[in-house]
Amino acid sequence: MTERIKEIHAESGGNYGSPRVHAVLKREGTRVGRKRVERLMREADIAGVSPRRKGFTRRDPKAALAPDLVERDFTASATNRLWATDLTVIPAGEGPLWLSAIRNAFSRRVVAWETSARADADLVLTTLEYALASREVEPGQLIHHADHGCQYTSIKLTTRLMQARIDAFMGFVGDSYDNALAENLW
Repeated sequence: MTERIKEIHAESGGNYGSPRVHAVLKREGTRVGRKRVERLMREADIAGVSPRRKGFTRRDPKAALAPDLVERDFTASATNRLWATDLTVIPAGEGPLWLSAIRNAFSRRVVAWETSARADADLVLTTLEYALASREVEPGQLIHHADHGCQYTSIKLTTRLMQARIDAFMGFVGDSYDNALAENLW
């Protein structure tokens, strides 16, 4: 069991903690308790990146970098090959309104957008679902670029991206050059 946990953790680039490792094992049909996964990870000195720490978008220096799927080239050779997504807050009289949008790098047009009073995984997942419903996406041909925000690293979103056979790429954390290139699409 510990060896499989190590494999899952390594495949995540060192990001997955016990909840995500447990979710992967469960999805694979392995019957194991969440607390057992926590204990085995602790005993093997394996830890994920916690989104609750101050500066939650900082990368664990011991973790391997995820592969750079776009090589800092935020252009696309055809439609629905590269989507960039982000969240922004809009101040409103009744409280903050969060806007989630996905933009096609080829046409530079917004593919889908959604608003909510909460910046959570459901908001970005709903936006993705609208984008997939409105576009014909070839499985294995699309890269979904986001930052390391907890909404984009959620189990809900990453599972849906895997189901749709969409490659996820998260920009280099704290790299203002990478962020500027991606945000240039906006």
